[in-house]
Amino acid sequence: MSPIGRIVIFSFLSISVVGYLVLMAWGLADRVPVTAQSGVHLGGLPAPGFIVTLFEGGEYSLADRASQPAVINFWASWCGPCRDEALPLERTWRAYKDRGISFIGINTQDGEPDARSYLKEFGITYPNGHDRDGTISIDYGIVGMPATFFVNRDGVLIGRWVGAIPEDELVDRVEELLQDPEEN
Repeated sequence: MSPIGRIVIFSFLSISVVGYLVLMAWGLADRVPVTAQSGVHLGGLPAPGFIVTLFEGGEYSLADRASQPAVINFWASWCGPCRDEALPLERTWRAYKDRGISFIGINTQDGEPDARSYLKEFGITYPNGHDRDGTISIDYGIVGMPATFFVNRDGVLIGRWVGAIPEDELVDRVEELLQDPEEN
């Protein structure tokens, strides 16, 4: 092959490789991790209703708490960020439980013994139940944990947080939920 032919082939291959790398970089740029998409489609809509059997016995029904704002937290015992937010969730629950707000933990993708150990380890006292068949998680569009949803007293999902929610952010969201609707 002539030197010019080699240069043409080398140039073509070089341009092809560079073009491929540029396309890959462009395709990966500004992408939101799939876990951040948990529940994104629900904003401003009525929160999906559910009934879950609680670890401590009985049931929790979102519909039974109509006119009461709610914090719904999806978690698993093996989830590192879930462990990071466990104590802040419990502290916030204890600080606000007598002010008319409902907290519910939804354990998913977990074994019941592991979930019970987690609740005991962190001294969790707000209601928690196991999403045995994954229906609640599917209804809320959970693709990663933890995910926390905020439902106002009208039953509308007004916010969500994916990942371990910082305690100050959680408190701000709870305060927002508890504001008198006439003040807004």
